[in-house]
Amino acid sequence: MARVRVLPESARSPGRVETESALSLAHRMPRLVLEARRVAANLAHGIHGRRRSGTGETFWQFRPFVAGEAAQRIDWRRSGRDDRLYVREREWETAQTVWFWIDRSASMGYASDLAQAPKIERAVVLGMALANCFVEGGERVGMLGLMSPRATRRIAETMAQTLVADRASLEEDLPPQAAVAPQHEAILISDFLSPARDIATMVEGISSRGARGHLVMIVDPVEETFPFQGQAVLHDLEDGLSLRIGDATSWGKAYRLRIEQHRAELQELARRRGWTLTIHRTDRPASEAALRLMTLVATSRGAGVGGR
Repeated sequence: MARVRVLPESARSPGRVETESALSLAHRMPRLVLEARRVAANLAHGIHGRRRSGTGETFWQFRPFVAGEAAQRIDWRRSGRDDRLYVREREWETAQTVWFWIDRSASMGYASDLAQAPKIERAVVLGMALANCFVEGGERVGMLGLMSPRATRRIAETMAQTLVADRASLEEDLPPQAAVAPQHEAILISDFLSPARDIATMVEGISSRGARGHLVMIVDPVEETFPFQGQAVLHDLEDGLSLRIGDATSWGKAYRLRIEQHRAELQELARRRGWTLTIHRTDRPASEAALRLMTLVATSRGAGVGGR
């Protein structure tokens, strides 16, 4: 039978003193930053061009020189191959903004021996890895309610320091209500165990001005399969309540059905708002979820958005 554990509060918020706890996320933060960079190194992500002439760095096309233009715009190498003068045009590029929110509430401290990492560690690694990729692609990254958008190449370290300084969000299982600007992107990483109606209210608030978004649900394998038998005691990590059940096998059937219904509601919410939903199990590599998110972001900025 799978064994589970719940990380203490100190492990969900990186404390300032590493000796506070062997499980402190602050103590592990350097390793998590390195892990995030390793995941980011496996991803390929370029600047998102707009396919029209502008001030970017990417070559778009050559066009004939027009009388009256500045002579320094002439590409003499290309012009030397013909009897005409040509101008090199670059693709117009804009630095877009991606907003992150990482759930660090009590339920994110859950971990079983079937997982590669606790949910909170996977969420932090995934968020920093994606942020690193976006910044490398020329975009800006911010954290909802915590950090204004920036494009520093040390974005993973900056996010880690922001989490170290923030303890007020430890009890928040949903991001702050803040409408994100049009054409911006929101990536919310959580187990999303809150009531679907509360999640819907949050998503509608963030996307009210036209922002795109992506829900990343972090799941421990035990939370999906509920592989328990006999008597068991269930604990609500958010409210501190406990429930003793006599037949875990029968109870598990109802539990799995409720999980499926909850996810179906989130999927419909994402579809209705033009968002995406990604379910990532912590027994799978973080790179799988990261690659999927990069693909979904690229797709949402192109033709359409994907589902689960």
